[in-house]
Amino acid sequence: MTCLFCRILQGEIPSKPVYSDDLCYAFSDIQPQAPTHVLLIPRKHIPSLAFATQEDTNLLGHLMSKAAEIAREHSLEGGYRVVLNTGDDGGQTVHHLHLHLLGGRSLAWPPG
Repeated sequence: MTCLFCRILQGEIPSKPVYSDDLCYAFSDIQPQAPTHVLLIPRKHIPSLAFATQEDTNLLGHLMSKAAEIAREHSLEGGYRVVLNTGDDGGQTVHHLHLHLLGGRSLAWPPG
């Protein structure tokens, strides 16, 4: 069975696009936890950060730089958070590596 995010990438499940290129896709979270809540996913299926290899270094950097670019586009100058949950105990619910970009309000610490 194909994962949820792979199905979104294939167009089987609709999403609200924020950014797209040949390496990644960003879209609005359907259950936002902040006024701005964007998910950034690589087009390459990597189950979690635990499965990333040296080969994925450029891809991971690309995701981070795109998160910063999207934050600027959403006027998050006051700050934002980038979260990458890994594994069940880390709070990962979709097993396809993804970043959460959260902003638009003051974010508390600790997060969970």
